[in-house]
Amino acid sequence: MHAAPPLLGTDTPKSQQHTALLQALGALLAGERDFIANLANASALLMATLPDLNWAGFYLLKDAGLVVGPFQGKPACVRIALGRGVCGRAAAARQTIVVTDVHAFADHIACDAASRSEVVVPLLATDGRLLGVMDLDSPLLARFDATDAAALEAFAARLLAGCDTV
Repeated sequence: MHAAPPLLGTDTPKSQQHTALLQALGALLAGERDFIANLANASALLMATLPDLNWAGFYLLKDAGLVVGPFQGKPACVRIALGRGVCGRAAAARQTIVVTDVHAFADHIACDAASRSEVVVPLLATDGRLLGVMDLDSPLLARFDATDAAALEAFAARLLAGCDTV
């Protein structure tokens, strides 16, 4: 049993949010290397730790497209083609994408009409293979910035380092 992550409010500085998130992830991964189990707990950790999220989860590469994996939030789009929407574009480019206003993003796929901003981080294996993406949505405009992107990239790298991947 792991300790519950700290509940952080919107008044908590982002640097403190990011530090708490990485510390909690380290504790969560201790002694467990299963990929799906760790993704499931990581999505719960993101939702429980970071303020102003309405969706946090993963899409996994399968059959040359992305298929919804472990997540927290409202039901999600099940399949996303590479190159489509924020998730598909981040996966195809293998680069993190921060969208301050999803309604201004061409080809945005709206799974939850309440989402206003989004950040998507590609999940890359140590050999460079694309495994999928980590996707966070917020009901606030401009919820995510470059600081969040860097912290979430570090989170994804630490998560993958703690998992046995295929």
